[in-house]
Amino acid sequence: MKELFDDIYETYHHDLYRFIFYMVKDKETAEDLIQDVYIKILQSYHSYKGKSSLKTWIFSIARHQTIDYFRSNQRKQKHVAQLPDWNERQQHIQDTKPLPEEITVLNEDIKRLYSYLDHCTPNQKSVLLLRYIHDFSIKETANILNFSTSKVKTTQHRALKVLKTLMSEEQRGDEDDIIRR
Repeated sequence: MKELFDDIYETYHHDLYRFIFYMVKDKETAEDLIQDVYIKILQSYHSYKGKSSLKTWIFSIARHQTIDYFRSNQRKQKHVAQLPDWNERQQHIQDTKPLPEEITVLNEDIKRLYSYLDHCTPNQKSVLLLRYIHDFSIKETANILNFSTSKVKTTQHRALKVLKTLMSEEQRGDEDDIIRR
């Protein structure tokens, strides 16, 4: 079992942490949730039947643990509507090896894009993170989210439309409208 854990940790830890961190936007919470994910993986590995890739199965567990976290804290709607203070978040993140996206977040355009994600529904945000940050295929994303492939495509289309609308509003100078949402 130790070899299994070491292999899973070595192969997927970085991607799992990023996925959870982008969802909860809090280092300590992400660390707690990833521990829960590993526990769940080890407890239920015997039930993994290989119908999907191991990576898809693990990310599905991570997504469910994150959803359970939001449900248990009854903060899901508040969290989605929150705009993060990226400067404050970066001061709290003291990991010795910064994630590539954490470095990139310093770029103003990327900061805005991540703040726009908070205007998407949780499903839209999950689809965009899985498809464009973690490079999952439509089918893998559908398996992780327990969606049909057509629902992934529709959700992705709607999410991209939200982002495009927000970017267009910003270009027209409607930044105050975006912040008020």
